[in-house]
Amino acid sequence: MALAPSNVLVLIPARMAASRLPGKPLADVGGRPMIVEVARRAVAAGIGRVAVATDTAEIAEAVRAAGFEAVMTRPDHPSGSDRIFEALTVLDPARRVQVVVNVQGDLPTIAPDTIRAALAPLEDGPADIATLTAVITEAGERTDPNVVKVVGTPIGANRLRALYFTRATAPHGEGPLYHHIGLYAYRRAALERFVALPPSPLEQREKLEQLRALEAGMRIDVAVVDAVPLGVDTPEHLARARAVLAGRDN
Repeated sequence: MALAPSNVLVLIPARMAASRLPGKPLADVGGRPMIVEVARRAVAAGIGRVAVATDTAEIAEAVRAAGFEAVMTRPDHPSGSDRIFEALTVLDPARRVQVVVNVQGDLPTIAPDTIRAALAPLEDGPADIATLTAVITEAGERTDPNVVKVVGTPIGANRLRALYFTRATAPHGEGPLYHHIGLYAYRRAALERFVALPPSPLEQREKLEQLRALEAGMRIDVAVVDAVPLGVDTPEHLARARAVLAGRDN
């Protein structure tokens, strides 16, 4: 069953502390601050209310100046999940929101359709959390520990049920490997449960927060999309994002 936009809240966590690319949310991409470009694409997805959750007044000012919504959150959150949970409680005290979508603020080339795809596993299945993946097509990504792989069992066309997430090359044997895309859609109760859980053993070992949910018995279903959006973590990534946006009709 399709979710009404009034029941969906899209949150984009953003903070200035980025060791490899200081000031990343306000870096210019396509003539806009990166965080504004991501917000613009999230709004274009048309799935619900969109807000940037930040602890930095400068980010909030840039977002609001561009006509988008921003909410201030505490500076001491250990993760983006904790930040969006605070934002949810501030923006929806009446608890009308059923699903929260967490879009990373460093994905300035993400397609609105890709954001929209994250809702499907929650609309037509029993998952607690939904996320995205794409088939790995570059050989180097198969063994790159910076590329997180989804190990999942097929449950339908372009749909997996996640069994594990890992930085290792997995699963072994012939067949596709899947590059995880760190965009999540949470049922409200699942997000509330998730942020109340302590870090789990495998989460700490792999440095992958989503393993906390799996270790607690929560179900994560994964929509398979066509391509991995470019994440911006370094000056080289930023240059590439600028080049991509310069060649696209915006």
